[in-house]
Amino acid sequence: MLLALSMKKIEWIWDMVMIPAPTSEAELLDRAYALAGFTLGELAQKCHITCPVDLRREKGWVGMLLETCLGATAGNKQMQDFQNIGIELKSIPISYTGKPLETTFVCVAPLKDVHGLTWEVSNIRNKILKILWIPVEGEREIPLCERYVGMPLIWQPSIEEEAQLKADWEELMEFIVLGKVHQITAQHGEHLQLRPKAANSKALTKAYGVNGQPIRTMPRGFYFRTQFTSRILANHFMLSNLDITKE
Repeated sequence: MLLALSMKKIEWIWDMVMIPAPTSEAELLDRAYALAGFTLGELAQKCHITCPVDLRREKGWVGMLLETCLGATAGNKQMQDFQNIGIELKSIPISYTGKPLETTFVCVAPLKDVHGLTWEVSNIRNKILKILWIPVEGEREIPLCERYVGMPLIWQPSIEEEAQLKADWEELMEFIVLGKVHQITAQHGEHLQLRPKAANSKALTKAYGVNGQPIRTMPRGFYFRTQFTSRILANHFMLSNLDITKE
């Protein structure tokens, strides 16, 4: 069950002030299991963090809270959240039926100095090599502080999944290399999509136009589509009723 109460109760959860980074995958997973069955409000209280009313101005708050609880050290740096053990952390808001409610941000997309960049050495591939997924209740009628944390899972892309993501990445990066970032739409990419990633439309970054001229545009981010993350959850938790058609 995604939202089952974990039977693993670890004492550190009741004294979350400074959580050291986990030293192994097993330790990280034990910590993640210990969070299952608690509400976001309870975890925030243990971490001495104020729980906002909603996420309209605190989009990354849930992820930040879980990072604090688990001892992540990367912050906003372009590296895995648990670099010493090679694992990225992703929270995922789910519906009552266990379906992801929104796309999942992976990482910021490079918009300049991308000639010669390959999938094998890209930051996005480094980010997805191994992911700790933590489902969290996400239905809007549930007050944020009353939303429960679900059972975690460790996921690594299969050869087929990585090939699918690589194909999407190459398609999207071709637009960027050719200076056509503004031509990318929500229809591009089967499992991975590129979307604006900024607090507001005035937050611009450098990129290149079709003639190689410098331009200013909104930052972009790579996102997993919900049909891709639905399949990950369905395969792990053996959920047969998830709708995994493309949004």
